[in-house]
Amino acid sequence: MGKIITGATMSLDGYIAGPDESGFDLLFQWYGNGDVELPSASPDVPPFHISAASAELIKPEWESIGALVVGRHLYDLTNTWGGRHPLDVTTVVLTHRRPDDRPEDDENFVFVTDGIEAAVARARQLAGDKNVVVNGGQMARQCLEAGLLDEVGVELVPVLLGGGKTLFGELGAVPVQFEGPTAVVEGTGVTHLRYQVKK
Repeated sequence: MGKIITGATMSLDGYIAGPDESGFDLLFQWYGNGDVELPSASPDVPPFHISAASAELIKPEWESIGALVVGRHLYDLTNTWGGRHPLDVTTVVLTHRRPDDRPEDDENFVFVTDGIEAAVARARQLAGDKNVVVNGGQMARQCLEAGLLDEVGVELVPVLLGGGKTLFGELGAVPVQFEGPTAVVEGTGVTHLRYQVKK
């Protein structure tokens, strides 16, 4: 069975999105500043071009992913990535109500309405022996509070956003400690950090 992982690209002042969903152009510059191409399965998202140092870490991590868990907000914000997530895996969407234009689940999107535990369990089924990645923000917070999370990845970029959304949102029980970093990789315009959740 694979791990349950969350992570995000983060500003130096700790935000994964700026005020009013801003700052993504600054946060994700590292996706286009290198010579190594990583393909995208989304018709709306071009291939990524990252540094060799970043690719050495990121490529095997992406290949180890079997399913994703995201919230309805991100699903809507990205306009469903044009119908397929860039990582080319099934995306489990946790929502209060499934979209009217998606009456049935398919190989691209599965909708779960009964909580984070059910969403992660469904993603585990889809992923098989591979890892499940849970989106940052409310999904990450719920997953951590439910004791489901194994690993956290942070892609730290040299920008200050001054406010916005944090990786774990408003945690209900703090402090939370992690083990590591288990990896520190310096890419171009980004430092990759990996931590294990203390169980």
